[in-house]
Amino acid sequence: MIEIPLWAAIVFSISILIGAALALLGCIGLARLNTFYARVHAPTLGTSFGMLGVVVASALYFSLVEMRPVLHEILILVFITVTTPVTLMLLSRAALHRDRAHGLPDVPQPSSVARRSREDQDDGKI
Repeated sequence: MIEIPLWAAIVFSISILIGAALALLGCIGLARLNTFYARVHAPTLGTSFGMLGVVVASALYFSLVEMRPVLHEILILVFITVTTPVTLMLLSRAALHRDRAHGLPDVPQPSSVARRSREDQDDGKI
């Protein structure tokens, strides 16, 4: 059994607690916010930043225990950092398209810039 120094245990603990607290804030935001568009942001940010604390603690711990740099956690970090915002964007666009198709009054309409760009594309100018 490997003896972990006190300073390392404190760093691991703080990193895990920060990551867990951020993930908890994302969960609370999901439960407390009113609309879908507001709710979708909180868990995304909680997942991204909460995962960062846990991954940092894991990389540091296993690097210390195995006496060599353990970097495969970086793959987890990259994968979640890339896929979480993409998922948020796709869910938001699908919900926005659905809500606009149903004609809901509180859904924002496309901006005039986006509307002009779409019209230009339809006319073959772009």
